[in-house]
Amino acid sequence: MAERIGILGGTFDPVHNVHLAIARLALEQAGVSEILWIPTGAPGYRNAPVASSGDRLAMLKLATAGEPRYRIDERELRPGASGFTFDSISSLKSESPQSKLVLIMGTDQFEKRASWHRWPELEKLVELAVVARPGSAVDSKARTLAMTPSTLSASDIRARIGRGEDVAGMVPAAVLHYILEKGLYR
Repeated sequence: MAERIGILGGTFDPVHNVHLAIARLALEQAGVSEILWIPTGAPGYRNAPVASSGDRLAMLKLATAGEPRYRIDERELRPGASGFTFDSISSLKSESPQSKLVLIMGTDQFEKRASWHRWPELEKLVELAVVARPGSAVDSKARTLAMTPSTLSASDIRARIGRGEDVAGMVPAAVLHYILEKGLYR
């Protein structure tokens, strides 16, 4: 039987507890044996992340430490990387053609998928596992991961930190320590 790998991509600016809850949910409900976290670089088709790729990678390593079913893939942080999901998935598929790749996303991204670079081709390379977000719905093209919707977002966390508010409980303790130590998002 082919290995099933969950793919969870994003800026992780910062990685937060809902990201981790989604990863655990995918392990439980999507039949994947591991989660491959793919932090994005600074693609030209969207706003650049606030924290540097080095800081975001360090926070992701802290957040995923101790869970052997989590791996971090740095391909989108390499110089010259396109940042397009299609390119990363194509590369992963060529490296491990027997693996089944399960792309994990929120319904917000699922609803915008038609605008993604080479979406029709990408959809042929992966299965989809979609987590409900407030005010969104999923159609039959994807497996829905049952989770109580959360409004927590990285942009909200950055804004709270910028105002000097406490975000304990929103991010892993080690990530919060790193943010405070480095003075990120101030």
